Amino acid sequence: MGNIRPTNIKRIAFKLINEYGDSFTDDFDENKKLVEKFTTIESKVIRNRVAGYVSRKINRKQAI
Repeated sequence: MGNIRPTNIKRIAFKLINEYGDSFTDDFDENKKLVEKFTTIESKVIRNRVAGYVSRKINRKQAI
């Protein structure tokens, strides 16, 4: 069984992938910096979860 992500994490991640998909890679640390650059998320926890979800989607090539 896998992790269940909240809808707001998925929504932010898909929006970022659609708008800035070419910028993201499968590296979590780079994506963490890009999420901070492209959004106004103040919480480290939320930022890291979004970056992790983006990394996972890019890594699996299932980005919409």
